[in-house]
Parts: sequence; structure tokens; C-alpha cells
Amino acid sequence: MSPSRNGAGLSAATLVSLFMAMGVTPPATAQAEGNRANERHAMVAQQIERRGLDDELVLAAMRQVPRHLFVPAGERRLAYGDHPLPIGYGQTISQPYIVAYMCQLARLDSHSRVLEVGTGSGYHAAVMAQVADTVHTMEIIPQLAVSAENIHTSLGYGNIVGHTGDGYYGLPETAPFDAIVVTAAAEHIPPPLVQQLAEGGRMIIPVGHPFLVQYLVLVERKAGRITSRELIPVRFVPLTGTH
Repeated sequence: MSPSRNGAGLSAATLVSLFMAMGVTPPATAQAEGNRANERHAMVAQQIERRGLDDELVLAAMRQVPRHLFVPAGERRLAYGDHPLPIGYGQTISQPYIVAYMCQLARLDSHSRVLEVGTGSGYHAAVMAQVADTVHTMEIIPQLAVSAENIHTSLGYGNIVGHTGDGYYGLPETAPFDAIVVTAAAEHIPPPLVQQLAEGGRMIIPVGHPFLVQYLVLVERKAGRITSRELIPVRFVPLTGTH
């Protein structure tokens, strides 16, 4: 991992500049808020390590990425809580533990090429970009895609490539991927995504009906064979598109 890939460790002055670049009036608390590093360290210790996650690259990324900049201003004070938060358009930013859990399952390293389906706020992509070589992230809602790209650019993430489109079909033109992370629930595992997994690749996807039980599923390609297994019950917004 190369923490110097981005400028996520922000001063209060840089935060104000970021808000201005996004066309948002800086909140009066911006100076006092700083980069909230203490809250991130507490989040990792209390919500993630305490539950048994131990991938040091992922833990370091979670300590680094300023989660509060990826949520709407009205939710910012709650950004480091142990729960998801709404981000508009019927979408959410996942609970920090779930983000870390999915990243650990992906087994990312500095050589990983990642496809994320469901950019949302852009936070999950930023965490993965702290570890991986390249993150391609897809979002079907144009407004969210633009917002996430603006934040990624402002924070200096040069290894995140944003795409607007239906993530069910993935990105065959840039496949294969070492990891595919899907952040919305599908009623079945999308065959196009399975086809885009590299040998040894891993896909993490919530599967299930939006109003019934969903499970996080790990899909692996090993020696040309595809295997899958259910892990933990979860609740995600549904994967949308034309499929």
C-alpha cells in the first residue's frame, strides 16, 4: 500500500478549499472539524478490529480515508458511527465494518485491479484505492457518479477511474479483474461479472431479494472453476438497471 497516493490527510484549510471546489459553502465548523483522524482511529479500533478483522492494509486505509467528506453535510456529524447513512437518491454509504469486511475478503494488494459495482458516495472506492493498483468504479445514477468523481479528484485519487452505466454488465473492455466488489444486492450472481474475474479472482456480492434475507456471497475463480459460498446476512439497497 502507498498512503502517499492521495491527500486524504487534510488540514482544516484544505477542507475549506475542498468544499469551495465542490461548489459548497464551507460549514462554520470546518476549522474545528479538521480531518477527524481521532474519530477514524476509534472507528477502526472499536468497530472493526474488535470484531476480528485484521488485514493491516485495510485497517490502515480505513484510518486514512476521510469518511465524513463522502456523506451529505446534514449527516456529517454521524459519519463515523457504526451504521450506514443515507446519501440521497435512495442510496446509502455502508456501515464502516461492512466496508472493511468486504475489502478484507477481496484480498487486495498493490497489484490488484478492482471493479466496483455501485460507486454510491465514492467512499468504498477510496478505501480500496489506498491498497489496490487501480479501481474502476461504476454508478448507474449520474448525479452520484459526478459527485464521487469530484470528491476523488479533490482528494487526489489518481488510481480511481469512474464510469457511469449499468454495473450488472461490468466492464468487459477492461477485464479481467483481480477483485470485483458489488455494493448493491442482486437477486442472482450476474454472469457477466463472473466472466470478468481473473484466474484467482474473488467477487464479493450481496445476493437476495430487497425485502427478504440477503447474504454476502464470495465467488472465486480457481483453476478455471467457479465456486461460491454464503458468508453473513446483510441488508443492501437493490442493484438497479435493465437486467
